Amino acid sequence: MSKREDHAQQRTEQAEDRTDWAQDRTILANERTFNSWMGTGLGCIGVAIALRAVFGAFEPTWAAKLVASTFLLIAVLIFWSARNRAHETHERLNSTDAKPIQRKNFTRLAIVMTTATLLVGAILWML
Repeated sequence: MSKREDHAQQRTEQAEDRTDWAQDRTILANERTFNSWMGTGLGCIGVAIALRAVFGAFEPTWAAKLVASTFLLIAVLIFWSARNRAHETHERLNSTDAKPIQRKNFTRLAIVMTTATLLVGAILWML
């Protein structure tokens, strides 16, 4: 193999390594984005609880509960939207060195967060 061919081969290998690293970075960014969406959903739950606390003596009480429930619904939509987007991105990428979260864990977390949100909603309506 000539020096020129050896150099071309080396550049090709380096380019493949850079592509693999870029995919790993994208996978990790996808997980950070999922985490941020979960935090946004939790923020919506916090708003719902705060609205209930602030407007607890508000008449009619169902109106305050309805507004709080709207934020809980938004939280659930955020959780599942985040899960769907994370799944889509995860399917398109292949990990080389990074150890990504298993796809089923996105779904598990969305289920847990949705269940907790529904329980918060039930408590708000019972108060």
